[in-house]
Amino acid sequence: MNTESKRIIRLLIALCGLFISLVIYISYFQIFIADKIVSNSYNKRQWINEENILRGEIADRRGTVLVKSTKADNGQIREYKYGPVYSHIIGYSSREYGKSGIEATYNKELLDLNDLDPIEDLKNILTDGESVGNNVVLTVDHNIQSYAYKLFGNRKGSAVLMNPKTGEIYSMISSPSFNPSTLKKDWEDIIANEDSPLLNRATMGLYAPGSIFKIITATAAIENDDTSGVYDCKGSITIDGYVLKDYKGEAHGKVDLSEALAKSCNVAFSQIGLEVGADKLRETAERYMFNANIPFDLKTAKSIFPGKVDSEPELGASAIGQGKVLVTPLNMVMVASAIGNQGEMVKPILVREIIDSNNRVLRKNKTEVLSRVTTPEIAEQIKSMMIDVVEKGTGKNAKIKNIQVAGKTGTAENETGKEHAWFIGFAPADDPIVAVAVVVESSGKTGGTEAAPIARDLMKKAIDILSK
Repeated sequence: MNTESKRIIRLLIALCGLFISLVIYISYFQIFIADKIVSNSYNKRQWINEENILRGEIADRRGTVLVKSTKADNGQIREYKYGPVYSHIIGYSSREYGKSGIEATYNKELLDLNDLDPIEDLKNILTDGESVGNNVVLTVDHNIQSYAYKLFGNRKGSAVLMNPKTGEIYSMISSPSFNPSTLKKDWEDIIANEDSPLLNRATMGLYAPGSIFKIITATAAIENDDTSGVYDCKGSITIDGYVLKDYKGEAHGKVDLSEALAKSCNVAFSQIGLEVGADKLRETAERYMFNANIPFDLKTAKSIFPGKVDSEPELGASAIGQGKVLVTPLNMVMVASAIGNQGEMVKPILVREIIDSNNRVLRKNKTEVLSRVTTPEIAEQIKSMMIDVVEKGTGKNAKIKNIQVAGKTGTAENETGKEHAWFIGFAPADDPIVAVAVVVESSGKTGGTEAAPIARDLMKKAIDILSK
């Protein structure tokens, strides 16, 4: 073969290599990157579509319109009818500040953009804004959401209420909030606020869980045949020189697992943690979706159980929801739901369906089981213990007249020096239709005194509304 032929062959190989690389890149772009670029709030093509398509409505589960767009001389105006009540669910759509919440996640649906087809873009421009986007129907109930917002008041923290069997979110509060209707005017004050009103604490807030984590430790204990079953609480325990105390140093005496949960005994549960070991405790937590991405309609942070527990004191602290353990309120309402749902943890759902402007259903979200956290028999045992928490333990303030409640309180130490107050639970206990997680940030009060009454009132109101 002469030199010229070799050069031609090398050139052809190089061209084939470039062609194959181009095909691979285009395929990768289409599969992994295109959607992100389309939905990016800084994509100018997106804002061309915004000018030529009337953005769809967002409504609650009963059809109450929460957000809509109206035509104006310079385009369209987005009307957020209930302002701060839905700011962390719905979010905002702003040319200056981008998008957040459902406005960001379902931007393509709200504009009826199904692909990157330039012909569709041209059609939208030629119709001069006559195109109408699709509507998003939430699982949220407006009456429950409005009540939850008022109930939470000026406290910092979050409250999430969901159906433990279907995964539908009935309300989700993050406080402090902001008003998307006055976003441009308030922006500088919002970003300067040290309380971070833009943060969705329900899905992105990471908190020490304190004693609500004992639900997970109890699961590991029942599954482990080697636990002793009875523990002697003298108000504190020393683990390798580290002193771990019960609340106010209260001594509970000899307690079994059920009594330890009802009294929220740190001494007993720290010993249980040492008995089951870090690996078993982590494996159990991960069945409850710790260290995992929770599929959801909004961005979520991962709840954390440390990958490496370096010492027995750290293990004892982790078993009672302290140390390096961190959780989101969304994850913890799912924990309560899983116990109420016979050990099956379902995917949380915030968007019920997508409908077009003629009310035709284009897509409907269905219930999916994410994890089998434990057996129905063990879930039943833990439910019974959670009933005792409310009937005769730390959760008495969560009692509802004529409705049996299962729950768990938590009082979590944190870097602020003032404890977070927690309550998680579900009702009615025998056949739950609502599960709840409430965290009041740096309240300095116990979960039983601060969070449990909020959870009680929210569950009672929701049951009344949903039963009609």
